[in-house]
Amino acid sequence: MGKQVNNLVNTLPVKTYLKYCTAILFFVLSFGTQAQELEYSNGKKYILGDISVSGNTSFSEQTIITYSGLRKGKEMTIPGEDISNAIKKLWNSKLFNDIEVYITKIEGDVAYLQIRLSDLPQLNELKINGVKKGKKESIIKEAKLNKGVKVTENLITTTKNFLTRKYKKDGFINTKVHINTIEVKDSIETARVNMVLNIDKGEKVKIKNIVFNGNEVLNDKKLRKAMKNTKKINRLRILKRSKFIDSAYQADLGHLIDKYKENGYRDARIISDSVIINNDKTISLKIDVNEGELYTFGDITFIGNTVYTNEQLSRLLRIRKGDTYNGIELQKRIADNSKPDAFDITNQYQNNGYLFSSINPVEVSADNNVIDIEIRISEGKPAYFNSVSVVGNDKTNDHVVYREIRTRPGQLYSKANVVRTVRELGQLGFFDAQEISPNFINPNPNEGTIDMEYAVKETGSSQIELQGGYGGGGFIGTLGLSFNNFSIKDIFKKDAYKPIPMGDGQKLALRLQASRFYQTYSFSFSEPWLGGKRPVQFSTSLSHTKQFLYNPSTRNADKSRSFNITGITFGLAKRLSVPDDYFTLSQAVSFQRYDLNNYNTGLFTFGDGYSNNLSYTIGLSRNNTSVDPIYPTAGSSFGVTAKLSIPYSLFNGVDYDQLSEDYDDALVRRANATSTADREYIEANKQITEIDQERYKWLEFYKINFKGDWYTQLAKDLVLRPSVEFGFLGAYNNARGVIPFERFFVGGDGLGNYSLDGRESIQLRGYPNQSLSNQDGGTIYNKFSLELRYPVTLKASAKIYALGFLEGGASYDNFRDYNPFNIKRSAGLGIRIFMPAFGLLGIDFGHGFDPLPGETVKHGWETHFIIGQQF
Repeated sequence: MGKQVNNLVNTLPVKTYLKYCTAILFFVLSFGTQAQELEYSNGKKYILGDISVSGNTSFSEQTIITYSGLRKGKEMTIPGEDISNAIKKLWNSKLFNDIEVYITKIEGDVAYLQIRLSDLPQLNELKINGVKKGKKESIIKEAKLNKGVKVTENLITTTKNFLTRKYKKDGFINTKVHINTIEVKDSIETARVNMVLNIDKGEKVKIKNIVFNGNEVLNDKKLRKAMKNTKKINRLRILKRSKFIDSAYQADLGHLIDKYKENGYRDARIISDSVIINNDKTISLKIDVNEGELYTFGDITFIGNTVYTNEQLSRLLRIRKGDTYNGIELQKRIADNSKPDAFDITNQYQNNGYLFSSINPVEVSADNNVIDIEIRISEGKPAYFNSVSVVGNDKTNDHVVYREIRTRPGQLYSKANVVRTVRELGQLGFFDAQEISPNFINPNPNEGTIDMEYAVKETGSSQIELQGGYGGGGFIGTLGLSFNNFSIKDIFKKDAYKPIPMGDGQKLALRLQASRFYQTYSFSFSEPWLGGKRPVQFSTSLSHTKQFLYNPSTRNADKSRSFNITGITFGLAKRLSVPDDYFTLSQAVSFQRYDLNNYNTGLFTFGDGYSNNLSYTIGLSRNNTSVDPIYPTAGSSFGVTAKLSIPYSLFNGVDYDQLSEDYDDALVRRANATSTADREYIEANKQITEIDQERYKWLEFYKINFKGDWYTQLAKDLVLRPSVEFGFLGAYNNARGVIPFERFFVGGDGLGNYSLDGRESIQLRGYPNQSLSNQDGGTIYNKFSLELRYPVTLKASAKIYALGFLEGGASYDNFRDYNPFNIKRSAGLGIRIFMPAFGLLGIDFGHGFDPLPGETVKHGWETHFIIGQQF
């Protein structure tokens, strides 16, 4: 019997084990009163008679006897293993409490037993105090405290320990957890309890100091810097917290060792570390290190390489004999797991078909602190794609996805092509860029084949803009629809409207904006693969705007005086293969017709007449930003465009030098007139209008724009985006002058609303819209921007990121005034929210450090709302 009990020590919780011993004791005592003459050490065989059950339980007698494994008529030794096994089985069922077994009587060689027990109580209600409402569900799930669970001492103990450890890992090292249970007494026979869970997390503990002992090579400052997420209190630090997080601390202890390894001390280790609780409710960390000795690289040899020579691999490794030993850098040069497109030996093999290759550095000697390395390479067979498939594209048609895939069946495996495919699928905007997963299926090293599957998760690709507001003297209403995965071939198929024809990757947008003073209508369509064979994008757009003049006497729109613009554009953009296939060459032809009907303002020098703008635009751009187009983390995007009109002055026979002289003469006569009713004034004004009408009948200009963005991931999610912009509007014929259209207006949110004269609104936050250019706009501008971004969430339902920015820019009237360093500066904070149904929304709070033109005091704070535009 003692042996049986000892075997249970390792299988039962302590408190349960004590109860088990108590049950055995009851059994022995009971047995002793019935049969004192038995020898307990040897036991005696009996035939088991009836078994009865007593106690507070909802289970039937037969069920409990079955659980115990005892049965009537069985021959068994008392005391013996049968009784102890029966008690153990009942304990292990986790259904019962206070299990006791008695001998009720003995008749000859027949023994009668009674099992006395009670049911474990079930959890009825759970109340959690000390945490936010939104956290309670996760506690219930993680601690398995669902209603109906059996409440045992073990459950209470493990729940306390789990929650204490959980919050200590989050920095609440003074967490205290108290659990109370209250028995529920009612007419229901099942034993039940209510549980009250009190959690006192206390305050997160801050780190007052980090002390190192034993370090001579690396000073305290360098070691503290190596601890990326464990920092002591510094009120000047913004991005890193000084609160103690145990999991981050443990990881940073590893970073300390890595820091030593990077400096050649491969044997460095942490002897001990301790947490000291200070009287001011802070803690100090004490870390004892053993630095070891400095090591250098010795001979580095390659074994097993046949595809690449030793010299080629050495150039990739970029480590020479005599260099300070750096095990971390050695591993990165062989396989940098932090960068899928890293310049390392593993990628060199994998980008050329050797998927099944393995490369392992082995230290073969460390004599005199000089480490000789053998890099052992198993190249394996070149791998070929056996099949390539896509799953998850329920709405997007297969051909739209497959034409972006860079891996084909029968093609030699290339990791670079897999990475590029993931990027191209993310750039489409139809799938959640964070969820695209390339999966290797059925890799067969012996045959050298692999099946490739790209798993995608579709997101909403259509957007609606519906808004109203008060501005410009009246109500402004806007309705916009943008379908970014449209299928025009299905437009007449009734079954395709779910709710619109989708799946071919085309883009269609409709927009209507109206108020008392203007109406704007626009339509655009683009096909990214014209003809379906090559990535040649065709686009077209049509727009019409009608603007009415404001009547100051009636404070209403004078609809007899209007300015109308009608425009149409056709464009082609082709993806290039040289210098690389991130380049795109775009071309477009556009025509705008400007009609003025008694529309006299300071914006134009004539109030009646028309102007025609026929232009050709050519642009070269390169975009290799990382997977997510909403939140790029790496790469760059730049573009340069030239917009050119026909040089009409070369062949239209107009003497613009004489025309300019006549214009200047008319200005002088008009200025010398005694009044606006004077005949001289009227005639001079008429001549000025006629000359302007002649000069601007067909607009003549050239316009150059450049913009470049670069993205650098400073930490895991923190992204820095520098940006540079430049624009210049010029004239072929100086006598004809620079046109009053197509100019640059700097300042504000960069949203042009309706632009009557083809102007470009240049964002510069911290100042009112278009406030940093003169009334006619500038012919030159430059802008510099530095933006720091951090994501709140990048889920498909809503991508949210916060940002901080520094900006500077200005516009100029001519090159004589141009000074790229004489700019208006600003800084601020903002947030962006991208929802598939509504596009990009955001708000910025910018502070202008310089005065507006004509003012002497800095502008100060300005709020900007962003709709449907990404910066």
